[in-house]
Amino acid sequence: MALVSPLFFDTTVLLAGLIELGPASAAAQRVMAAVAAGRIRGPQTAWHCCLEFYAVSTRLPEEFRLAPDDARRLIEEEVLARFQVHQLTPSTRTAFLGRAAQDRAAGGRIYDAHIAEIARQAGARAVVTDNRRHFAALAGYGIRLMSTEELASEAKL
Repeated sequence: MALVSPLFFDTTVLLAGLIELGPASAAAQRVMAAVAAGRIRGPQTAWHCCLEFYAVSTRLPEEFRLAPDDARRLIEEEVLARFQVHQLTPSTRTAFLGRAAQDRAAGGRIYDAHIAEIARQAGARAVVTDNRRHFAALAGYGIRLMSTEELASEAKL
């Protein structure tokens, strides 16, 4: 099966793919290695995901935690250098907030809604995430949701 493109990567993939978090990281690490080798072309993510990676990676349990400068370096070298990084345009922010309020997005769900909207506006054909239920609304736009395991299997990584 040919992979759809472009693929949009959520923070869960960036974290598990760039930080050894045990056996659960294996598929994400294969995916990120494929991005680094150019086997996955035109990967996309959100600036929000870069910030979320920084926030989470610098507060992980001590055995996994990155120093702030290491988190910055990984974002620059592994994400900014290889991914198309998107964010909402100023002209779409107000409409996004209106839809989020109408959909009754509350608390931290606004962050996933924000990432989903960026993926949609970026023209993603698939979102790779290990938090599939947080992005379920994208199916209504014809955007496929894939776990890192599914991507790794389909791409034979």
